[in-house]
Amino acid sequence: MNRKIAVIGLGYVGLPLALTFSREGYQVSGIDLDLNKIHSIKIGKSYLLDISDDILHSEVISGNLSATNDFSVVADVDAIIICVPTPLNEEHVPDLSFLISAGNMLNEHIQKGQTIILESSTYPGTTKDVLKPLLEKKGLKAGIDFYLGYSPERIDPGNQQFTFQAIPKLISGITEMCAQKVYGLYSLVFDQVIKVSSTEAAELTKLLENTYRYVNISFINEFATLCDHLKIDAWEVIDAAGTKPYGFTKFFPSPGAGGHCIPVDPLYLQWKVKEAGLHSSFIESSAVINQKMPAYIVNQVKAQIHSNWKEARILVIGITYKKDVNDIRESAAIEIMRLLTQEGCYLEYHDPLISRMTLDGVTYQSIDLTEGNLANADCVIIATDHSQLPVEFIVKHASLIYDARNITRGLTGRGKIIRLGGGGN
Repeated sequence: MNRKIAVIGLGYVGLPLALTFSREGYQVSGIDLDLNKIHSIKIGKSYLLDISDDILHSEVISGNLSATNDFSVVADVDAIIICVPTPLNEEHVPDLSFLISAGNMLNEHIQKGQTIILESSTYPGTTKDVLKPLLEKKGLKAGIDFYLGYSPERIDPGNQQFTFQAIPKLISGITEMCAQKVYGLYSLVFDQVIKVSSTEAAELTKLLENTYRYVNISFINEFATLCDHLKIDAWEVIDAAGTKPYGFTKFFPSPGAGGHCIPVDPLYLQWKVKEAGLHSSFIESSAVINQKMPAYIVNQVKAQIHSNWKEARILVIGITYKKDVNDIRESAAIEIMRLLTQEGCYLEYHDPLISRMTLDGVTYQSIDLTEGNLANADCVIIATDHSQLPVEFIVKHASLIYDARNITRGLTGRGKIIRLGGGGN
């Protein structure tokens, strides 16, 4: 074994995975069609907050990590790991176009004896029914000429508690020998590798993990809106319930579930069960609640501003889908901003991780959190609780704050603070 692998797709999953292998001494060829990413890697400039420039530059200089858009490099590797996007289209139907494209391009170059692993989140059956036929077009047979498996990614951007290699790694194969090959590769770099019986079971495990989170996030958001009406602090109740040592896991109110997995994976599962003539009322109800949260927050703010709403100056703080990541995909804060502009409000935003963004054809730039900018806003909406936000400064100078993350808890200032789920205070 010459310890060479290729990682296709160098995003939030692919780049950390490529670095994990390169730091263990593997020669890793990263493949991506985004020339900006390739250039950034070549100069050692990280585009992910969880990866430092120093680490990336060190691996590139060592020769262990390279980046290209040329799929032909896979002909000289032992293993190929696919980490391409698998989004939903506008009709909430799985969009496997990136995977199909990658499979077609791989088919031109794969060799006998190689191990090919899909990591992209997808519905049960994708590895066998979609990827396998693409890879077999030239006559090679999965399980005989090459080895094919599925291993769901479990990366959590911004999470400093669990290191990438410490998170247990689930693996599977379309045959027992395929599973053994995948197990052998990942056991060299991950602390714990767990084999499941089939690629379908592994694919569904990923959907279960994120559907569990999606359903509970949506429930706790509905609970927060109920607490607002009941004039009870949801955050206090959640903390109190969290003292029970068993049977309860704390989830916290938010503007809604976002990112590249949690709002998407449950709808992959929903699509699959509908295809089988079944139905999931939990997923459907959760989606409705999740999608309502931005409008609920905007209406809460509107109720505070009253008569001058159409001329209101609103400053949204934090627009990424979660704290300390520079990712706005499926961000509830973006939908809040969209609704505010539709209401005719004058919109500004601040995010230390997103300097510029375009919303419905209009480009916005992050403004500084100065005393004047805070004081001039009719309302400041804290949508994402980045660690580096100057919370006390915000509270000191803003006249009205809507805190969707409870980051101002325990603080008082010159203005009024409304908290999502705070029972009206």
